[in-house]
Order: sequence, then C-alpha cells, then structure tokens
Amino acid sequence: MERKFIMDTSGKTITCRAAIVWKTGSTLAIEEVQVDPPKAREVRIKMISTGICGTDDHAVKGLLSVNFPFIPGHEGAGIVESIDEGVSSVKPGDKVLTLTIPQCRECSSCLHPKGNFCEKQDVLPSSGLMLDKTSRFTCKGKKIYHSFRASTFTEYTVVPEIAVAKIDAAAPMDKVSIISCEVSTGYGAAVNSAKVTRSSTCVVFGLGGVGSAIVMGCKASGASRIIGVDINEKFPRARALGVTDCLNPRNLKKPVQQVVMEMTRVGVDFAFEAIGLSDTMIAAWDSCHQSYGVCLMVGVASSNSQLSLNAPDIISGWTLKGVSFFCCCFADYKTRDCIPQLVTDYLQNKINIDPLITHQLPFDQLHKAFELYHAGKTIHCILLF
Repeated sequence: MERKFIMDTSGKTITCRAAIVWKTGSTLAIEEVQVDPPKAREVRIKMISTGICGTDDHAVKGLLSVNFPFIPGHEGAGIVESIDEGVSSVKPGDKVLTLTIPQCRECSSCLHPKGNFCEKQDVLPSSGLMLDKTSRFTCKGKKIYHSFRASTFTEYTVVPEIAVAKIDAAAPMDKVSIISCEVSTGYGAAVNSAKVTRSSTCVVFGLGGVGSAIVMGCKASGASRIIGVDINEKFPRARALGVTDCLNPRNLKKPVQQVVMEMTRVGVDFAFEAIGLSDTMIAAWDSCHQSYGVCLMVGVASSNSQLSLNAPDIISGWTLKGVSFFCCCFADYKTRDCIPQLVTDYLQNKINIDPLITHQLPFDQLHKAFELYHAGKTIHCILLF
C-alpha cells in the first residue's frame, strides 16, 4: 500500500500565493508571500474558498481607510492548519469561516444582549495589524498588512481565534464562504436586523450579492411586495429570488424614490440600501413611509463620504438604522455564536444559498472575477484555491 507523506507545517513559516495591493490605485498582483506561524490565541488557516465582495473592491480602490501594501479579502472558508497556545475553540483539521467582526465575549459590546460590534475589531479604524500590533505576512522582505484581520485572498492566512467560527464538518467548502459575509449580511439584514414583517412592502437598492440575499430574507419573512432597484440587468435572477417589481433608474424619467412612492402610494415599510452611495442611501430613505417606515443602510460607503438628510422629516417617526459598516456588521448577529447556525440551516435546507453563487473560478483568475463584478454580470463569484 502506498503511504502518503504529509508535511507538518505547524510552527513553521509557509510560503504560498497571495494577492497584494501594493499602493493606492494599483491592480492586484499575485505574489509569493511568507506566512508566519500563529502566535498566542491565533489560528492559521488553509483557505479553500473566498468570495468577491464590494467591500474588497472599495478597499482595493483606496476608498476605505486601509494601510498599503495589504492582502485583501474577508469572506473566507478554510481548514485550520495550526494553532498556538490559548486556542480552545478550534483545532487543526476543523472547518471554519473567517469573521470580519470578531466576538471576544469580554468587551461591553459582546456582553450586551444587543451588541455585536466587538471592541477588538479592526474595521473602525483599520490598522492592518494583529492584536499585538504586528503582521504575519511578508513579501520580498517587506511587511504586508492584513485586511480587517481576515485577508482571505491568500492560500494561508492567520487570524485571531475570536475571529474564527467553527462550522459543521459536512459543510461544502466551495460554497459556504458566502455565509461569512454575504448571507449573514443580506439575509440577516432582513430577517434579524429589520425583522421584516409578513405582508409588508420592501424596496432593495442594489441587486448584487448582498442585495440578492436581502431579497431572499424579505421573501422568507413573508413580504408581499419586493421592489428591486439596479442599473444592471440582474432582474431575471432577482425575480427568481422573490423580486416582484423591477426598476432601472436609467430608464426612469423621475427620481426612483418618487416612482416608488407612486407605486406604493404611501411609501414602503422597509427600505434597504446595498450599494454604498450617498445618493442611493437618500433615495432609500425617501422611499419609506414617513410614519413607520424603516430604512436600513447595508452598503459600505467610502471613508470620506457624508450623508445629509432633511432634519425636520425625522420627527415623523420613521427609522434610519445603520446596520452597516463592513457588511452590515453581520446584521447584528453575534458572529461566533450565530454564523455557524446559518451554515447548519443551509445544510438542513432551511435557507438556500446556491442561487446567489453565479460564478466559481480558480484563484489565479482573480482579475477575471473582478471584471465580472465591475461589469455587473455576477451576483456572487467565489474563488477556489
């Protein structure tokens, strides 16, 4: 019988491929990088799949406050390669998802029943470093920064234990990476954050990956009417997911919010913005019923953008909820506690994420994946290692 030799890499530096953004405005370059072993309470992961998310595109373009050079990516699924001292929640061989928003279970946010924006996050602001203020990546002798302590555009990554969610061993790793961001963000925004009610009317601005997941959440919650707004021709897929009315602002003679108000006569019960632009945020807000409407900002805006609302309008009772910064802050989910359950729900056919995945490409076709994203030809593309 042939015996397969498996090299033990624990405690050793690993050389692998990763995508690096060297400076603002530069394109992604696939380079050979060195990945250090994990330190105390850290986990090194062999990535299996990672998704292309709008947040990654913003970061690559320099629209977010990040340090260069860095390895982008935050939506990932992989297998634990090694751990260091103090790690007790996962072990080598476990299937895991990376989490942009960690759950330390010790800070004021984690301990509060409604809080989930852990104080040990690296989003606001983003240092690009691990909790000990150092990096685990080097390339050509130069320190490479992390992306929100996730960095999934690499064959191996190192993350804090508090930013890892152990998932069911039966999970298909070529698909479930989208649950670490897109599904928890979009589906959760409707089901968990907004708590969309049965027979309600909703509007979703942006029908990409997150917006499509919002549509799924609205339909699952029993919404009777779901208006989808997008400038790209994603409407056939959107209708299959549950959209009842489709609007392309480029084909309208009036502002889209005015059209939505005329369609509903009073405004929608729930409005979701999944693009990250100030103009569409205002349009979503203006589409709501002025007394009881709820507007959720899910899209990630650039770091220097501002949102201006008409102050007197606010007193009438409608609600503006910032469920977002870097993927809805996971739709108010306590990440390590709740994200694994979404994977289980998928395995038990309680939710179906398959329609959200329109493309799967090998990692070395990263640039093609971004071309599809920019052309609006994909709902969600997953890169496979």
